[in-house]
Amino acid sequence: MAAPSPNEITQLLQNWGDGNEESLAKLMPLVYQELHRAAHRHMIRERPGHTLQTTALINEVYLRLVDLKETSWQNRAHFFAVCARLMRHVLTDFARSRTSAKRGGEVHHVSLDSALVLSPESWSELAAIDQALQGLGAIDPRKAKVVELRFFGGLDVEETAEVLKVSRETVMRDWKLAKAWLLRDLSGETHDGA
Repeated sequence: MAAPSPNEITQLLQNWGDGNEESLAKLMPLVYQELHRAAHRHMIRERPGHTLQTTALINEVYLRLVDLKETSWQNRAHFFAVCARLMRHVLTDFARSRTSAKRGGEVHHVSLDSALVLSPESWSELAAIDQALQGLGAIDPRKAKVVELRFFGGLDVEETAEVLKVSRETVMRDWKLAKAWLLRDLSGETHDGA
């Protein structure tokens, strides 16, 4: 099967945003494989036998997408940016629920490098990353968005630049600075700005 054109996806998104429910039914098979790859990149970092599987993550994202009625979808990149944010929320919500159940809700500081490979005891680490990302977003929303798109959405530099309507170089610079900011935050250091 040939890959759908970005214009076809954009048109279906716009139709869905205008209230055409059939467009969502036509859209999902066209974007499923890409969503599955993004979800799989997250889930592969988890321990074997993890209770939240790739398909379940996609299903949770789908359920949250269905609730986004009358969204003004710009294009394919905008759709995948929203999906990245939804994946972040699903994973963070799941991590917080696991942390609450297992560790009394305590959140630990952790390095970004160690958090990139989530271990069986990493639920609190994901929550710490989310909290640090919220702090970065309050100071520099674009840098936080770059991290969200690349880390949670699995987008590459080109795709991230397309979503944010900036150059590759800007994305690479923001990614580098955001990682440094997050590393300091996760290690408990104070910030003088982004």
